Parts: sequence; structure tokens; C-alpha cells
Amino acid sequence: MNDACRETALAELLPDRLLGNIGRALQQLLGPDAALLDAGGTALWGEAPPPEAARSALVLEIEPVAYVAATAPAKVAAAATLLAEILQARNRYVMVSELHIEAIAADFARLKAEHLALQESEARYKALSAELEQRVKEQVATLDERQRQLYQAEKLASVGQLAAGIAHEINNPIGFVRSNLQSFAGYLDRFEQLRARLDRAQDAWAEFDLDFVLADGRELLADSVAGADRIARIVKDLRGFSNIDRPQEEMVDLNVNLRDACAVVAGQKPEGVRLTLDLKPLPPLLCLPGLLNQVFLNVLINALQAVGEHGEIRVASASAGGRIDISIADDGPGMAADVLARVFEPFFTTREVGQGTGLGLTVARDVVQAHDGSIVLESQPGRGTTVRISLPT
Repeated sequence: MNDACRETALAELLPDRLLGNIGRALQQLLGPDAALLDAGGTALWGEAPPPEAARSALVLEIEPVAYVAATAPAKVAAAATLLAEILQARNRYVMVSELHIEAIAADFARLKAEHLALQESEARYKALSAELEQRVKEQVATLDERQRQLYQAEKLASVGQLAAGIAHEINNPIGFVRSNLQSFAGYLDRFEQLRARLDRAQDAWAEFDLDFVLADGRELLADSVAGADRIARIVKDLRGFSNIDRPQEEMVDLNVNLRDACAVVAGQKPEGVRLTLDLKPLPPLLCLPGLLNQVFLNVLINALQAVGEHGEIRVASASAGGRIDISIADDGPGMAADVLARVFEPFFTTREVGQGTGLGLTVARDVVQAHDGSIVLESQPGRGTTVRISLPT
């Protein structure tokens, strides 16, 4: 071991505080001229000893690392032995400290490796999270597609309901038109019989009561024409409501759409239900008329079901502040707060199983929001329900 290593080792074994304590103790034991020298003879404590002073080596790991010097030779060896034991104990302490530091370093390295592993795990988690997010987006897209399919199913259900009401309306005029035409055919038979008896024309005219036939025939024909006109009007209302042969997006007067929707619903309402309109002039609106017709129809059908056999449905429109406001109110039983909070939820319905899909108001909300508008429901138990639709012009 070279001098630098020994000095370093000795400095580690005898820090300044311990060196001072040992030096003072040596001076008390060996006299004031006692000194502690390093391996090169340089005094670590005390003054440089005279040439005649006795010296005793402090051996550590086979080699001398320091010397004890004093003019009392009998005590120098004993002091050196005692100090050597102290250095051995210190050496073991330093070794244990180094081992402890190495263990801490190893633990730190292990923790660092675990930290890196956690970072890698976090990176994998983020990748999995991104993949999961992508899958969720794909699932949402699939759900949107299914939702659109359900919207179409809801529209078909509404069309079916419309068809039932319109069939009922058409059957009535067709029924009396057919009956009237059959009666008129019988009258024509009488004229055929008259032809064979023209030699007794006056008597025959009176016998067949042709004055009544002519008068009633005119009434039957008038009724038939009125029935045909009624059928034509129903078909016209249906064409206007369903937006047939018209552009998908156009400028419209929503009052016309409201009247068309009310005309369609009017054929389905019971006699005890009143449908009143209070429509103020509205500015033209660029919109999808067919979709807004669907909104009006869904809300009107809900109101019709709410009032039952007797009640009133009020439809109003107005324009102010760059917006068109439409309200459809009924005096039905109203809704509790917990039901009102869920009316726009898909598939939520208070009807019996098979009586509705629970998408009518959901579709209405989505259509209105697609037009940058808003739709709200106001209702209290026993006070009816009001649906307010607001659209920007």
C-alpha cells in the first residue's frame, strides 16, 4: 500500500475530532512531548519528536499506517497497542459503513430499475388507453349508426300511425261516395224502365217519383264531389307534411308546417279534444322541413295521448329577437319532476310495453339541436305540459 492510500485510510480512521481526543490522551499518558506521526513521519498531532524519542508503529492490515512517538519508551509500546486496537475498531466501523452505503446504492439501483419498469408500464398503459379510446370511438360510431336506424324505425312507426289515421279519414268519404254512387245507379235503372213506358210518360214519371230522383241525385252528386275534394285535401296535407317532391333543405314558413302537422293529427283526435292554433307571422326559415314536421308530429301525438278523450291542445308561434318560438301545450295530467328529468332519454317511456319506443322526444331534441335550436318541457302534475321550441332565424 502506498503512502497516499495509507494517508487516505488514516484520515478516514482518525477524523479531526477523534484525532484531537486521542492526541490529548496520548500527551496525558506519555507526556507533553508525545506525538502521533503518519507513515512518512509527519506529525499529525503534537510537535515533531526529537531524534532520541522512542517510536512504536501502528499496524493495520499488515502495514504500518502511523507511529506513536515520545521520550518515555516504556509507555510508547503500550500506547501504540491501545491505539492500534482503536484503529482496528474504527476500520471495522468504516468497512461496515461502506457495506451499508453499497447496500443503499444497490437498493437505489433496484428502485431506479423498478422506476424505469413503472415508466415502461405507464407507457404501455397509455398505449392501451389510446387503443381503448379508439375502440370506444368505434363503438360510439356503431351506436350512432344504430341510433340512426332506431330513428328511422321511429319515423316508420309514426308513418304507420299516420297511415292508420289517414286510412280512417279516407274510408269515411269513400264509404258515402260509394253508397251515393250505388244509389244513383239505382236511379239510372229507373230511367231505363222509363224508356220502355214512354207512352204513359206522365203517369210513369209520377210512379217512379222522378222529381225526387232528380233532386236527390243532385245532392248525391254534390256529396260525392265534396267527398272527393276531402280525399284530395287529405292527400295534399299528407304530401305537404311528408315533404314529397320538395328539396331537402329550403326556406319555409313554419306556420305552414304547423298547420300541415295539425291537419294530420286532427283526423286522429277524439271529438272531445279541441285543437286551437294561435300563429303569428313568422320570417322565412332555412331548414329541413321534413325533419321539423317529424318534430311537430311527435310532440302533437304526445299531447293527444296526454289529454285522452277530452281536453285542449294549443299550438302557438311567434317571432322576436332573431328567433322563432313555437309552443305546443296540453291540459293533460302533467308529469312529476322525476319523469320530466328523463323525457329526452333514449328509450324512456311511460307508455305500456308495445305502445312506444321512447324515442319520439329524443328524435325531436336531436333535430332541433341540429338546427341550432333548443327544446324544453314545462310540466307539473295536474297542470298539463308545454313544449317550447326555439329556432334561430
